[in-house]
Amino acid sequence: MSNKIRLLDGSIGQELVKRLGGPLSTMWASDVVIEKPELVFELHKEYFDAGASIATTTTYSALQDRLDYEKSTCDIDQIWTSAINAAVTARDENGYGCVAGSIGPLVGSYLPNLCPPPADAEIAYGPIVEALAPEVDIFLIETMSSVNQAIGALRAVEKARIPVWIALTVDDFDGTKLRSGEDLKEIEPILNRYTVQAVLINCARPEAVSDGVGIIKQFGLPFGAYANGFTSIKDEFKKIGSTVATLEKRKDLTDQKYVELVMEWIDTGATIVGGCCEIGPSAIKALADEIQIRGHSIV
Repeated sequence: MSNKIRLLDGSIGQELVKRLGGPLSTMWASDVVIEKPELVFELHKEYFDAGASIATTTTYSALQDRLDYEKSTCDIDQIWTSAINAAVTARDENGYGCVAGSIGPLVGSYLPNLCPPPADAEIAYGPIVEALAPEVDIFLIETMSSVNQAIGALRAVEKARIPVWIALTVDDFDGTKLRSGEDLKEIEPILNRYTVQAVLINCARPEAVSDGVGIIKQFGLPFGAYANGFTSIKDEFKKIGSTVATLEKRKDLTDQKYVELVMEWIDTGATIVGGCCEIGPSAIKALADEIQIRGHSIV
């Protein structure tokens, strides 16, 4: 059976870090959108050329608490504006596609024990939601590690008039669990409480993502996934101020192997797929080619 597939791009922040060669910070590559916006535009364009139909803004870690931690003098509004412009310009020059406004976790990735209560998170996310909402086509809430973390982000976009997609990150070796240790299925009532158009799994080993996909497909929403290419998220990374320098890229996860795993998700009904950290343009091109070879269309 042929399906219409929404093809996300791949690694953005990590890819920019690799191309720049550093420096590394908790901001990841958010400051690059001010210093070298042409590199961000070129990466978005490269993903569109590879076959992606969605560009994700470089705003995942562009949050005021990250700037405060780094004692950065960057203007957060300027970061958001530049990131939006890069993605929107690439989409418009491409002639088709969507822009997904990325909203990442507060404090840091994979730190559900340190995330603020939902009411506080709603307030903290307010400015980025206000900046993204008029410019992007979709809100993409990414790498939510716990039920409460997801609630905080969903509260912040509750009044948005654009589709909301939420991506949850699971344990690297047990995809039935969120990184908080909660059962992944515990998120289902939350999705029913808020207006969510799609649910995804992201930023975990693809083998674990496969387990998670089997659960979220039962939620009655469009679903999908985009995995990372790290060996695992090590304990050294799970602290405030950590950078990707503590993480290691897998040597066994070739583009073709990744494509094979993603096609298994599509075979189960997933209609939104792509790549996360360490899954670059060559993998997205291979995936786009295989999707179409199998008789599906990319929309």
